[in-house]
Amino acid sequence: MEMRNSKIRIMGAAAMGRRLVYVLVLGMILVGVANVQAQGAARKNVLFVICDDLNCDLGSYGHRLVKSPNIDRLAARGVRFDKAYCQYPVCGPSRASFMTGLYPDQTLIHRNAIFLRETLPSVVTMSQHFINNGYRATRVGKIYHYNVPSHIGTGGHDDPYSWDQTINPRGRDRDDEPLVQAIKPRKRFGALLSWLPAEGDDSEQTDAIGASEAIRVMERHAADKSPFFLAVGLYRPHTPYVAPKKYFEMYPREKIVIPGVPQGYLATLPKPAQKSLLRKKEQLNLEPSLALKAIQGYYASITFADAQLGRMLDALKRLGLEKNTVVVFTSDHGYHMGEHGHYQKTTLFENATRVPLIIAAPGMKSGGRTSKSFAEMIDFYPTLAELCELPAPQNLSGVSLVPTLKDPSVVTRKSAFTQYDVGYSVRTERYRYSAWGKDGELGAELYDRTSDPDELVNLAGQTEVQEAEARLKRLWQQRVELAKKVPDKLKQVQRASR
Repeated sequence: MEMRNSKIRIMGAAAMGRRLVYVLVLGMILVGVANVQAQGAARKNVLFVICDDLNCDLGSYGHRLVKSPNIDRLAARGVRFDKAYCQYPVCGPSRASFMTGLYPDQTLIHRNAIFLRETLPSVVTMSQHFINNGYRATRVGKIYHYNVPSHIGTGGHDDPYSWDQTINPRGRDRDDEPLVQAIKPRKRFGALLSWLPAEGDDSEQTDAIGASEAIRVMERHAADKSPFFLAVGLYRPHTPYVAPKKYFEMYPREKIVIPGVPQGYLATLPKPAQKSLLRKKEQLNLEPSLALKAIQGYYASITFADAQLGRMLDALKRLGLEKNTVVVFTSDHGYHMGEHGHYQKTTLFENATRVPLIIAAPGMKSGGRTSKSFAEMIDFYPTLAELCELPAPQNLSGVSLVPTLKDPSVVTRKSAFTQYDVGYSVRTERYRYSAWGKDGELGAELYDRTSDPDELVNLAGQTEVQEAEARLKRLWQQRVELAKKVPDKLKQVQRASR
């Protein structure tokens, strides 16, 4: 009997012990949940907005004609980077580059229509890094490469590992394609200068639908106080330049100026640079009446896209998210509108390589200021990681711009680097130096931007700039070597098979 009672006491003690363990574990879980919720509430969110094919023809960048009131008001509370540059002036390579924080020679993506995992199967992208650190990442519209307009409403060449949720808006601009006007008859308009003053209002267009979807995502996060990385890719001002008629009416053609080009200019360039301007001969030195229509359409599309950004900024404020959300506004690369006689992108000139960049962060005391420091698009990844207090991966080639955001007089970078085809270009405070082929054997370009801001006078090889050219070539070689460095612990697939 005594033995039986001892067993009962032992069994009772064991049961009480198990209950105590359960209570302790449950308490730890509840505390953990509370900590996660508290951490989530305190974490900074990210709203990343990127236009397609947008150059710096904006009010806050000093353009005399283009109306961009919402981009300008974001600049009034953020830091505007005057010297921000893409790493490849083509959509697919540029987007893969900034989403990975790596140069195009590291991603191995040098053209469109390539899925990121074909060349970097194990890479952790910018938004994926946020997912791995407890954020919910949502894509609305175009972040990776899409064929525009044919991929509107689809996933394009998206990377599904980068998102928890994806939304592919589709508006009447897809249905109105038969109405699009172009510089020559064509059924497909993605790479052709084309435009349409559309019937109807903003709400029917793809980008307005995308902005509405983005606002709904913000509303959900405001309700449950969960941290988010929301990437919104606006399709405009990519061709065809489609916007409601009212935006075209803002830009009377008689007020538009078509850039001029010196006679014999092309002959001063290396053959690969000439080729970059002559890719679409039907779009070189356009007849004035067509040029004015194209430029009008481009400006109209910019102002339409600006209006959609305004709606998202209004929603941030209305939902009380503004004080806890980092906002980044940019483009995938620059764009020519007649400069050098060229339209669209795919050159190593300032027009195609320079991008607008505005970053507004919570608690920023430097809001409304302009930074003269250089910035590269691969810097987005480490910058957003630091702003949101996340450890950045060690194999990134970008650098954090946070020191410049805290004090815009701080120089984070002293030069910017861009490549296209077989050419590489370095932009410094005074000069642009571009060289083509291995070690520049296919020719070089040197522009003194203090006396030639339009980059029309090639000084390469001239005696008076011999010392500067030698110095710039050494910098160019250093930057090329850095851009080709194989990232640590990252598998590259040299020849991807589909």
